[in-house]
Amino acid sequence: MSRIGKKPVAIPSGVSADIANGVLTVKGPKGTLTLNLRDEISYTVEGDSILVKPANDTKQARAFWGMQRTLVSNLVTGVTEGYTKVLEITGVGYRATAQGKNLKLQLGYSHDVDFPVPEGIEIKTPDNTTVQIIGIDKQKVGQVAAEIRRWRKPEPYKGKGIKYRGEFIFRKEGKKK
Repeated sequence: MSRIGKKPVAIPSGVSADIANGVLTVKGPKGTLTLNLRDEISYTVEGDSILVKPANDTKQARAFWGMQRTLVSNLVTGVTEGYTKVLEITGVGYRATAQGKNLKLQLGYSHDVDFPVPEGIEIKTPDNTTVQIIGIDKQKVGQVAAEIRRWRKPEPYKGKGIKYRGEFIFRKEGKKK
């Protein structure tokens, strides 16, 4: 039995959920999100909660149960609160600025990196070494953060690069004389 899957997903006030044609649609104050439903799992909207249960007693249905419940929970959280990832840039001369629909990164290359901001994502730069990625889709926010981080991953000797806020960078000792 899935401990996560057993819990119903609470629907707060101001949020509506509908199931039609194999798609769960959740509407809230921040926007609308959809999820394609799996055949192995049964979904029911009852009052102020969404119940997720396996449709049959197969190994595959039990495997998908907890994950599908978490995906439904992520939809509800996204349309009510939204998601934020914060990246920190470390290094001499490394900086970022948000310019309209682009994020301009200066990361020690011979050229500036212009990162186009995808639809549904908002990028803010409170200062030139911090990048905030804000959106309602948890997967999309994480993917954009990973793509920005990929331009200059933190290196273990000086710690220069782009890292997530709170991420631990394992540091190595340099050469000894």
